[in-house]
Amino acid sequence: MSIIPSFFGGRRSNIFDPFSLDIWDPFQDSPSSIAPRSEFSGETSAFANTRIDWKETPEAHLFKADLPGLNKEEVKVEVEEGKVLQISGERSKEQEEKNDKWHRVERSSGKFLRRFRLPENANVDQVKATIENGVLTVTVPKEEVKKPKVKAIQISG
Repeated sequence: MSIIPSFFGGRRSNIFDPFSLDIWDPFQDSPSSIAPRSEFSGETSAFANTRIDWKETPEAHLFKADLPGLNKEEVKVEVEEGKVLQISGERSKEQEEKNDKWHRVERSSGKFLRRFRLPENANVDQVKATIENGVLTVTVPKEEVKKPKVKAIQISG
């Protein structure tokens, strides 16, 4: 057993390798774990590693997600009622061959899901999504804010 426990996929850390330090899972070696590690380890990793930036410009809200190795058929972008943007997908696990010997597995596989409540000025009817070089860009244009009309009132007297 290593000095620094591992969280994802049963990999062990090497205290002398600063890039191998993983997050500690206190339930990894526990005999009373609720579910087998293989069932959740990949999905937890994929969910936790789906990073998304949200930037607002004067014209739109821009969401950018790093999804290396995924194509547009493996990613779903939806807007639910109540102006909730949902980005989801699944990265397939690489097939293992009988004679393969894995030294390290760090790329995540499994399903991911992120949800964002959009502001009132989001125009959900004009949402566009593109994926290029492993980066998903979702553009949510802003609706023009209607200014209340000002009506001048004549003062009598």
